[in-house]
Amino acid sequence: MSPLTTTVHNTGTGPLLRIAGELDYSTAPELRELVTGLPLEPGQRLVLDLAHLGFCDSSGITAFIVARNHALAHDADITLLAAPGPVLRVLRVTGLDQVFSLAPGQDARTERAADG
Repeated sequence: MSPLTTTVHNTGTGPLLRIAGELDYSTAPELRELVTGLPLEPGQRLVLDLAHLGFCDSSGITAFIVARNHALAHDADITLLAAPGPVLRVLRVTGLDQVFSLAPGQDARTERAADG
C-alpha cells in the first residue's frame, strides 16, 4: 500500500495540487479536507495533478467531486490533469468526464523543467 501524498503549488492561474499514492476510503477524507481549505478566487483554476495516483476507488472520485464543488462555490474552475487509465475509465462510465475538464499530462522533459 502506497500512502497518499499531496503537494500544493501556487501558480499564476490558481493552485496546483499534486496527488500521489493511493486514494481510497481511508485517505479520501484527508484529500477532501485539504481541497476544501484551499483559498480560491473567482476566475482561478484548481488543477488536480493525478499523474502519480496509483489507485483510486469511489471514495477518491467523491473527493474529486468535493473539490469541484469547492471550486464552483468560489466561481473557479477545476481540471483533472494526467488522470491514469483506470480513473479515466471510471470518469467515462459515470459520465463525469462530461463534468470535469480533463487534460493530458506533460511529457517527462517538460515536467522536469517545470520542477526545475
